[in-house]
Amino acid sequence: MHIQFAGAAREVTGSCHILHVGGRRILLDCGLFQGRRAESREKNERLPLAPDAVDAVLLSHAHIDHAGRLPYLVRQGYTGSIWATSATRDLCAVMLADSANIQTRDAEFLARQGRPVLEPLYGLPDAVQAVDQMIGVPYDRWVDVLPGVRAQFTDAGHILGSASIVIEAIEGNRTHRVIFSGDIGRSGLPIIRDPAPPSGGADTVLLESTYGNRDHETVADAKAHLGRVVRETAKRGGRVLVPAFALGRTQELVYDLHELWREGEIPEIPIVIDSPLALDATSVFKLHANVFDRSELLIQETADPLAFPLVRFTRSVEESKQLNTRHGPMVLIAASGMAESGRILHHLRHGASDPRNTVLIVGFNAQHTLGRRIVERQPMLRIYGDEVPLVASVEVLNGYSAHGDHTELKAWLDAVRAGGVKARREIQRVHLVHGEPASQDAFAQELSAAGYVVDAPEPDETRPVL
Repeated sequence: MHIQFAGAAREVTGSCHILHVGGRRILLDCGLFQGRRAESREKNERLPLAPDAVDAVLLSHAHIDHAGRLPYLVRQGYTGSIWATSATRDLCAVMLADSANIQTRDAEFLARQGRPVLEPLYGLPDAVQAVDQMIGVPYDRWVDVLPGVRAQFTDAGHILGSASIVIEAIEGNRTHRVIFSGDIGRSGLPIIRDPAPPSGGADTVLLESTYGNRDHETVADAKAHLGRVVRETAKRGGRVLVPAFALGRTQELVYDLHELWREGEIPEIPIVIDSPLALDATSVFKLHANVFDRSELLIQETADPLAFPLVRFTRSVEESKQLNTRHGPMVLIAASGMAESGRILHHLRHGASDPRNTVLIVGFNAQHTLGRRIVERQPMLRIYGDEVPLVASVEVLNGYSAHGDHTELKAWLDAVRAGGVKARREIQRVHLVHGEPASQDAFAQELSAAGYVVDAPEPDETRPVL
C-alpha cells in the first residue's frame, strides 16, 4: 500500500493524491491547478491516472483547487463513484458549473482579442455528469467505497461540508489506517462548526500546511479590522473592493458585516455581492443550516443570518456594469478569491487606481496570481491586457482565512495522535501537503521537534503506508 502525491505537493493548488491498495487506486481530491496560465493549463490537462485506472474518488470539499478537475476526469471517461458529504455535493453543483462557464467565457474573450484560444477543459454537461456521479454521505458514518476499503468523513471546519477523510484498507492480515486532513479550518469562524479531529489514530497522516509557518490574527480581531477598513474607506468616499471566494469566504464576510451593522460599527452604505455564484452558494448554505454552529448568537436570534437591509446580491452582467458608474462609498465583494477570474477583475480595473478606495485581501493568494501581486503591493497590475496602477490602499486580513494557522494545525494533529494512543495506533509518518516550501519546511522542523516523523513529498513522489 502506498500513496502518490500527484497535486498540491510543495504548492497549494491542484489537490490530488493517489492511494494504491491491493491493485486498486483511489483518488483523494482532483482539483484544478491555479497560477500562471500556460503552466496551469499544462498541469490540468495531465491527469495523474488514466480514467479507467481510477477505482474510486474521495472528495474533501467543494473548493475548485480540490474538486475542479472532476468534470475533466469524467469527460475523459471516468464512470465510477465520487464520495463526498451531502453539502459538498450540493455546492459542487454550482461550483463546477461556474468553473465550466468561466472557461467558456475566457475562451470567448481571447477569441475576441485575436489571441490564441485555449479550449475549455470541460463544459457544463461534464460538470453536471460529475455531480451525478457523486454520492452524498453524512459525517461520522463509515461507508464501503471498495471491497476491503471503507471511509469516514469528519467535519474539517473549513467550509460548509468540508471533511477530513479516514480511510481503512485491508491488505493481507493487516488493516491500514490513513487520514487525509483535507483543508482544516479554524475554531471560532462564523457559521460553520469548529474542526473535529478524527478519533482512533492513524498509521499515516496527510496534513495540509498552507499556514504551517505563521499564526493568524484572531477571528475577533479580524472582524474589528474589517469594521475599521469599512469606516475609514467610507469616510474617504471610497469603495472597499474585496476579492473573495464565492464559497465560504463571502458568506463569512456577510455574516460579520451583519453583526457589525447590528452593533453600529459600520456606516449605512451599500454592501453589494456581485457574484451569481455567491448567490447560488448562499442558497446552498441555507439548505444545510442543520450543520451551522448553533452556538453563534446571530444564528440563534435571526431567521436568516446572511440577509440584512444593507446587503444585496447582483446576478446580471448589466447590474454588475452599473456598479462602476455609481458614486459614493460601497463595499463590493466579488469572486474570485485570488483575483484570477470573475467580476472582481472589472472592478479592480476601474477602482485600483483610485486613492480613496481600499483593496481588501481576506485569504491566501498563491504565487503568480493577481491577488498575490496585490498583497505584494506591486505598483502596476496587468488586468485584461491593461496596465493599471495600484494606488488604492491595500489591507490584508489573514484572520479571515478558512485555513488553520500553524498553532491550530499542530493542535489538530496532536488530537489525532492522542486518539491514537487510546486506540493503540501510533502515527508512523506525517506527509505535509497543500503548502509552499517555506511554510512546509518550517512546519516540518517544528513537528519533528515534537516527535513526529515528517516529510514534504515532491510532486509525483510515492511514499509507502507504514
